[in-house]
Amino acid sequence: MIPKSIYLKKYQAAHDRFLKPAIINFFEREFGSFFGPVVRENIADALLELFESLCPESARLKPGQLVWNALDKNTRADWSNRRYVPVILSLVTDEDISLFEKGASIPGIRKNVIARMFREAYQQGAVLSTRDLSLLLVSDGAYLSQLRIAYEQEHQTVLPHTGVLHDMGTTITHKRLIVYKHIVEKKDPAVVAKETNHSQLAVDKYIKDYHRVKTLVDDNKDVEFIHHTTNIARHVINQYLQIINKNAKEL
Repeated sequence: MIPKSIYLKKYQAAHDRFLKPAIINFFEREFGSFFGPVVRENIADALLELFESLCPESARLKPGQLVWNALDKNTRADWSNRRYVPVILSLVTDEDISLFEKGASIPGIRKNVIARMFREAYQQGAVLSTRDLSLLLVSDGAYLSQLRIAYEQEHQTVLPHTGVLHDMGTTITHKRLIVYKHIVEKKDPAVVAKETNHSQLAVDKYIKDYHRVKTLVDDNKDVEFIHHTTNIARHVINQYLQIINKNAKEL
């Protein structure tokens, strides 16, 4: 056997001060008879990857910010294999403080905070729900939904949240705004997708379904006939009927 060098003997144990060797040593100490060295190393790598994905560097955080595990925007809350993404959200900013100094209304400030946090999560590959904001802001979810809707109406925009991106809930704001921008404002679907925080696929689907429903409505077909012909859910058809009736007044 080749003897260890004096340097190896002196410094080898120093590796144990780092996280991966500490994990490997833990599994060797506690479960040595179950896991061999290769398996222990693979487990350590997997745990490190998980830890790094859930714990962003604290140096990235600024005063007034927090880390929250939000739903990956490519999964749904009602999926069994849903994934989460750690995001950094700005709970308090310098602009917020300036609004307080000016005596701005609390609901007005809170609307801006809600909009900012929805957008920050989406920009980082995640999507917040009203429940998320209810927990973070210690506020009633229904009240926060009212503030969100008011903000969207005031700014003619759609904030990226689970209800709109995943068609969860009963809101029709996003469908109406998408159709309105395309039909009434004559905007290209690509522009509409960008302005409403939607994928091109989703925008194209809403516009296509709108035209399908409107064609049959113009032919005096009722909801049942439209449902069986298009396979669009009845409650969604009723949403499009509201949009059609409202757009008719504005065209």
